[in-house]
Amino acid sequence: MTTEEIRSLSARSDLWGAALLLHCWALILGALAVFLWWPNALTFVLAVMVIGSRQLGLAILMHEAAHNALFKSRKLNEFAGVWLCGAPILADLASYRHYHLMHHRHTQTEKDPDLRLSKPFPTTRASLRRKLIRDITGQTGIKQRAAQVMFALRLVGETEGVSSQDLAQAFHGPVLTRALVANGVLFAVFWALGGWWLWVALWLLPLLTWFQMVLRIRNIAEHGAVEFSEDPLRNTRTTLAGPLERLFLAPYWVNYHLEHHLVMHVPAHNLPRLHAMLRDKGVTGRMMLAEGYAQVLRAASARTA
Repeated sequence: MTTEEIRSLSARSDLWGAALLLHCWALILGALAVFLWWPNALTFVLAVMVIGSRQLGLAILMHEAAHNALFKSRKLNEFAGVWLCGAPILADLASYRHYHLMHHRHTQTEKDPDLRLSKPFPTTRASLRRKLIRDITGQTGIKQRAAQVMFALRLVGETEGVSSQDLAQAFHGPVLTRALVANGVLFAVFWALGGWWLWVALWLLPLLTWFQMVLRIRNIAEHGAVEFSEDPLRNTRTTLAGPLERLFLAPYWVNYHLEHHLVMHVPAHNLPRLHAMLRDKGVTGRMMLAEGYAQVLRAASARTA
């Protein structure tokens, strides 16, 4: 890549940042509105799936803000990353940024704080199934939130299976306050739209279930069952996602993870362009690529015993 090519991809845009945030919150409120307009089991399940995927979307946009790539100014990135993305999903921008930059610096090495998420793969199909069942039933979400609180209060708790990322963002005074304020606002909005129980059913429930499952699938897709090496074309994966996968599993171009690791300050909306440039230069043949998330999960569960 030439300097000019990288510069053309790296420009920040306030318009893009605002549009992505509006899109994310519009889908959340739209899913809620569809359920309220036509309440039944199908629209409820779809709302949980859409809202859970957009909670992941908020995490991805917080990730953009952590790289100062969501908006042009640092102040806008900080405000949006803290209040509009992180606090509603009980995440902390500053802690995440510190943790995440370590991951970039030491990808797939012993110093990588995410290594515990990727090293177990490939695993067996039965093991992967158990993990996904724990996620979708809320067991993982409850355990991780409890571990965050207990770790913050310096209580002895069970942290096995709890990611370093969650512990890095363990609640403390300002983080907990921001999370309570943001969720207090959401609680009031959901209550005004239809009842207090909507916040429990269509915010907390997706956060503890669908969000946790798609977060695991995303983590597996990015670094699971790849090479343990310092080769940036082999220690990270890009997953080519279709429209439904982008809606329910991989919002906001998060599937172009290898490209993000190559040039981490490129805004997410330019990652498809970066991928196309690499393809035109004949690089994609050396890259870890997957044709969809089903292929990723098959590779991640390929161990027979």
